[in-house]
Amino acid sequence: MKTPAPIRPFFFLFFFVAMAGVAMGQKYSNEFLSIGVSARAQAMGNAVIASTDDVTSGYWNPAGLANMDSTEGLQLGAMHAEWFAGVGKFDYLGLTIPFATGNRRLGLSLIRFGIDDIPNTLSLYEDDGTVNYDNIVSFSAADYAILGSYAQKWKTKKGREFNIGGNVKIVRRVIGTFANSWGFGFDVGLQWKSGPWLLAATGRDITSTFNAWHVT
Repeated sequence: MKTPAPIRPFFFLFFFVAMAGVAMGQKYSNEFLSIGVSARAQAMGNAVIASTDDVTSGYWNPAGLANMDSTEGLQLGAMHAEWFAGVGKFDYLGLTIPFATGNRRLGLSLIRFGIDDIPNTLSLYEDDGTVNYDNIVSFSAADYAILGSYAQKWKTKKGREFNIGGNVKIVRRVIGTFANSWGFGFDVGLQWKSGPWLLAATGRDITSTFNAWHVT
């Protein structure tokens, strides 16, 4: 049965909204990478993948690094935030440098989210059942991420400009001396300007982020 023409736009709108909901569904592995960086971006509800144009683009949309003028040279960015009344600490450090050609740029982002000074009471009791508080030691449970970013500006024959970019992502998770893991993933990004419109798209974990755990 052929769908009436007036219904088609609403059908496609419903389809894309539904797919976006699936794509944005939470995945609790490496969820710390969804916290976000930059006070400006978070004040805008993280809706910045089209407008991002500074060092934090390596996190939000790597294509945005190509918006930076090559005359800006090295740019650094840093952020510290505390969660759960200071129990969890989130830290970000980013840098970006241009290529000599001016239309390409490299970026590096370092992220840590951790809970420190967790008391380990597994050895609290001695063999005779007495309590020895000197046996209590502290450990940290922390997640680390390193994002290496590349972006380039392109021009079509009609003079339209668009940016492309990508991330290579390494994830390290450490739970004291009990367990640790390594993970790897890739992100891609696109920005396109047409008149007053800024359009963008990002694909995070396009190959899924693989995590290999080692329990000690």
